[in-house]
Order: sequence, then C-alpha cells, then structure tokens
Amino acid sequence: MVHRSSEYNNRKLAQTQKNFINGVILLICATFTAIFLFGDHGLLQLYKLKVEKRKIQSNISELRKEREYLISEKKKLENDLKYIEKLAREKYRMAKPGERVYKVISE
Repeated sequence: MVHRSSEYNNRKLAQTQKNFINGVILLICATFTAIFLFGDHGLLQLYKLKVEKRKIQSNISELRKEREYLISEKKKLENDLKYIEKLAREKYRMAKPGERVYKVISE
C-alpha cells in the first residue's frame, strides 16, 4: 500500500511540475509577444512611425511645390513688367494717370 501511495505522489508531483513548467513557458511567450507588439521597437511603434513618415513626406512634397511657385513668382516680379502692372491693378487698385478705378459691390 505504501508503494501505491508513493507512486501516486510521484505522479502528482510530476504533473504539478509539468503544469508549472507549462505556465512558465506560457508566461514567457506572452511577455515576448507583448514586447514584440507594444515595445519601443514593436509592431505598433513601427506602424506609428510609418504613418508619421507618410505625413512628413506629404508635407515635404507640398513645401516643394510651394517653393517652386514662390521661385516662379519671384522671377515674374523681378522681370515681368506686365505681371507687376496686373498685380498693381488687381491687388492694390492702382491706376495709370488719367484712369479711374471703380469699385464693384456685389449683392
């Protein structure tokens, strides 16, 4: 009878150890998964960085277009007298001597 009880205790102890080892392995796997997904270099951070990179690249593209427009505008203002006259008439309501400027009020 002692033999059976000892064998039963050994099986129970082995099962407990096996459960403990499985629990530790599961905990380690869960920890690595959490780090892989949410850590400083995890997938979530990588996704956020990619979104931010797209926004910055879009902003850079817009700024380049604006820069090209401003360079073109600068060249026109330096060299194109007709363009300067057009701006003076439209923006600043200027007129040549003898001309009259009318202000149109829309309803």
